[in-house]
Amino acid sequence: MSEKRIEDIDENFQTAEIGGKKLKFKKAQEKPFAMSGFAWYGKEHKFCRLPEAILPQTNDGVKSLAWYTSGGMLRFRTDSPVIAIKAKLLHKNTMKHMPNSGSAGFDLYLGTGENKKFVKMSAPEVGSDSIEELLVDNLPKYIREWTINFPLYNGIKELSIGLAPECALEKPRQFAIEKPLLFYGSSITQGGCASRPGNAYFHMIARKLDANLINLGFSGSGRGEPAIAEAIASLELSAFIMDYDHNAPTIEHLIATHEKFFRIIRKKRPSLPVIFVSRCDYDRNFSESEERIAVIKQTYLNALSEGDKNVYFINGKILFGRKDRDACTVDGCHPNDIGFYRMAKHIWPVVKKALSS
Repeated sequence: MSEKRIEDIDENFQTAEIGGKKLKFKKAQEKPFAMSGFAWYGKEHKFCRLPEAILPQTNDGVKSLAWYTSGGMLRFRTDSPVIAIKAKLLHKNTMKHMPNSGSAGFDLYLGTGENKKFVKMSAPEVGSDSIEELLVDNLPKYIREWTINFPLYNGIKELSIGLAPECALEKPRQFAIEKPLLFYGSSITQGGCASRPGNAYFHMIARKLDANLINLGFSGSGRGEPAIAEAIASLELSAFIMDYDHNAPTIEHLIATHEKFFRIIRKKRPSLPVIFVSRCDYDRNFSESEERIAVIKQTYLNALSEGDKNVYFINGKILFGRKDRDACTVDGCHPNDIGFYRMAKHIWPVVKKALSS
């Protein structure tokens, strides 16, 4: 009987080279890597942001966008002097108003909580759906914690991380707020049009609070559907940020769905902090924005009148600040990095207050 090499039996022992560096690649799904942002991954083992069973009850946009990995993170601790990434994405599409580094890129952060620092971005070349790249190299050999944020407007077929063959690899420390913050809403909630994933407002808030997160932003498709409310209500969360105003196609649709959506969640989660947010691009249509604000604020006021002490309201009019508001978007609607920074600056104190209450 011929003897097989252990590398041929167990792929975890296989090594590869990138940039002349010998590396051992390990799939993102394997322990001790900690993957988050996919609440139903433990049951379904798929990079889908919603339970697959409810997708037929959602609109066509959600059916597609649920497979995009906005809010996904991979965290780990290692003393490896080199870290590499290998990924196969769902598609090769690009957008004229959002860089590939944000739509299809990953970004790497060093450290924990609000002390995390951006280190490197990796994205496919235009026209490609694959990434194979060194993220860091020639580091002193001691244990550090790393976070890799996933693409905002693409999905993942395969993802593996390459480390030095003899390095230590450990699970990350827990978040200070382990139960996730959940953000539900529109393309803006999904992260359009940040220059890279970590610059989307929800990532900024989660870092500031050292919190786990789930992103359920669906570009053009956050319509306040009951099936999604039921899915959200099934989860143990720290707070819920409800930000789908922009995708309600009409005022009438917003009136018909907004409070109903909230009450589905409130029925199952009576003490969950809920933050209502109106759309950030207030300036595009002042009168319609005011009408929408009134609808959202009424949901909030109705809850208050019934004794609900765990509801909060943020008027989207304030989110871009007072000066240079026109510098906050790429197209009059979708925030750039400045716009997202200002959004996070106004929203995170409310989330912090909600959590402390």
